[in-house]
Amino acid sequence: MPQQNTSKVTLHIFLVRHYKPAISRSGWFNHKQATQFVSKYDAAGIEAILNKPKVLLFEQIKRVHCSALPRAKQTALALFGPEVELVEDKIFNECERKILALPLFRFPISVWLAGARLLWLMGLNNKEIESYNKARQRAKEAAEILAHYAEEEIRTVLVAHGMLNIFIRRSLVKMGWKVIRKGGNGYLAVTELVKNARYSAL
Repeated sequence: MPQQNTSKVTLHIFLVRHYKPAISRSGWFNHKQATQFVSKYDAAGIEAILNKPKVLLFEQIKRVHCSALPRAKQTALALFGPEVELVEDKIFNECERKILALPLFRFPISVWLAGARLLWLMGLNNKEIESYNKARQRAKEAAEILAHYAEEEIRTVLVAHGMLNIFIRRSLVKMGWKVIRKGGNGYLAVTELVKNARYSAL
């Protein structure tokens, strides 16, 4: 019988947050305007990227995974170029937000968004949108998809969103992946996880 050789290889998953959407946040917003902002934000493209995160080793990446939202897709193309194979999947879309129904008040958009997210994380303010628990389950499924791709690609890149990337990272850690780079939550933040695997060859 032929002798089977096994070797170790380190698998990498890079979780990248999209770049800054080209939409104004200035001024004070009422409930209706804040709700419209959320819709416009999801449809917006991104500003021009001036500095790319060098950690991504662009020349080694031939396929990139991304959410179905414009800001993620445009970020992926801006970083890796039109030649890259772009694999789009709505399972990587950002967790939804619902603006609180406070019609008599006006706040900066950051206050509206933070309030909506905080209550959502508490299990509240999720009527007609995906709940916190369902979003975490979706992130678990997304993590399993990425782990599967990593076995084929060795270096798997996802360009997605801040909150969902956090949930995916936590799921990957529970699956045995190790965080070796935690880039934070800013635009173009990169989190890198690794896991050792054994490959067999005859």
